[in-house]
Amino acid sequence: MVAVTADGLRDLTGLLRFPGTAVDPFVQIVEIIDDLDSDVIAAQPLIEGRPSFAPLVPRPGKIVAAPVNFTDHQEEMKVSGNVSALGFFLKSPASVLAHDGTVRLPYTDRRFDQEGELALVIKKRARNIDPDDYAEYIAGYTCLLDITMRGGEDRSTRKSFDTFTPVGPYLVTPDEAGSLDDLTLRCSVNGVPRQDADISELIWDVPRFLSYVSSVTTLEPGDIVTTGTPAGVGEIVDGDVVEVSIDRIGALSVAVSAMGAVECPTLGAHSGPRAPAHLTPLRRRT
Repeated sequence: MVAVTADGLRDLTGLLRFPGTAVDPFVQIVEIIDDLDSDVIAAQPLIEGRPSFAPLVPRPGKIVAAPVNFTDHQEEMKVSGNVSALGFFLKSPASVLAHDGTVRLPYTDRRFDQEGELALVIKKRARNIDPDDYAEYIAGYTCLLDITMRGGEDRSTRKSFDTFTPVGPYLVTPDEAGSLDDLTLRCSVNGVPRQDADISELIWDVPRFLSYVSSVTTLEPGDIVTTGTPAGVGEIVDGDVVEVSIDRIGALSVAVSAMGAVECPTLGAHSGPRAPAHLTPLRRRT
């Protein structure tokens, strides 16, 4: 575990309560994150060189995702229901991928899209969160790509392939992230902008969505909750580079490969919500 500081990278390994055990090091850091003030971090040893990125959350207990949580995305998908009717869905924890990793497309005959999102990581066990108290359960915010196979299979199936949840590169604490309503999310493919939206446009904002999720299932330290994607989803193919960035949170980038892809064995290609044939034009900001 590493902290990014003004004078370099600091190794947080010495702060682990149970080093060398089966207890996830990331969860150990998350559970003491409130105690990691600048003085504590500055006392940790500097790391020389540039380490490679590992998945931000190596073994999340669960990944909870919001379906259709931007009105413009509901319009481009031409679906009648949004998060208010659909609730949430789960993605496989094995689908996480690190910054600078490679998304592996499994099939040659299916469409796959990029979906840029704001995500958060849970700090402590949470059940029935009061929306007014939501911040005390959040270890930090990060960028996430919800890679999606289009079709009629269940959402959790279409979004749970290995490598289909790139997340990172940083965990930014709530005090550093500031007001979520001031954040803008942007997503591009091969440098061409596709998505541009303000987090304030979420149908269910973070407090409301987190409160609802915790009314259904107990959230545990290290769980990932991701808040949904705006308009601008589009097909990604072999050789693409996808980047999602959020103000004050960071920029997450991954490559796309179809190496080893085969024909799809399921029959959902021609059913389910229909993704737009053409990219939704970016709105013009004033």
